[in-house]
Amino acid sequence: MEIVCRDGIQVTGDGVREVHDSIIVEDCIGLFLNGEYLTTLVACLDRLADLGAGFVICEGLADEITSVDVSGRDIYVTAPVAKDFRLGVESSGGYRVLGEPKAVSSSIIATADDIRAVTAAIESETWRKTGGVHCSVLFCDGEFITRACDIGRHNTVDKVVGYAALRGIDLSGCVLGCTGRQPSGMVAKAANAGIPIVASRAASTDEGILTAERAGLTLICFSRGERFTIYTHPERVPDVYSQIGRV
Repeated sequence: MEIVCRDGIQVTGDGVREVHDSIIVEDCIGLFLNGEYLTTLVACLDRLADLGAGFVICEGLADEITSVDVSGRDIYVTAPVAKDFRLGVESSGGYRVLGEPKAVSSSIIATADDIRAVTAAIESETWRKTGGVHCSVLFCDGEFITRACDIGRHNTVDKVVGYAALRGIDLSGCVLGCTGRQPSGMVAKAANAGIPIVASRAASTDEGILTAERAGLTLICFSRGERFTIYTHPERVPDVYSQIGRV
């Protein structure tokens, strides 16, 4: 992940001073699926194989990846495409595959402490240095699997999912932690990947919550420190769910 130094003038209540800030670099990445151009992603120039594989999985285009090749700023993914599709504009200004996501099927559960542990792992050194990236983490069977940073919140999900998909990790046993908002497109990515629990430090939208409810996904937002809010399918966090009606 490339970081550059840029000069600026910082204004505070104590006055004005020159600063030399660490700034994250963004690039345009071409994504090709089965030899055909699919879309252009605005992303950081790292973990491109994970990014390409994860995009295809998270957009519901395929359930598995045959191969991924990276050439410069182009990603070439080969996969058995599961359906006809068309792209639409996402809330971030990027593109997503239109339509309802897949239904999530998983029997995993998590404790409140599990959710807090996922949330605590989201922060990265790149974010602390630049303040210019989102981050996602993936935990499977209670164990930390991978962390990804990018300028785009969607890309971070694609990267951790792609990492898991290329290594044969069963995503139905995983919890995804994110820094970004959870509109319908973000929730759909997790659902298409088969991830049953998403915990975000940020808010959702009404469509994000409705999408999670319909897909059978447990959506948790405002996960910060000790607190979090479960919006859908709280039964997957039984030590919290069992207390409903007692307060």
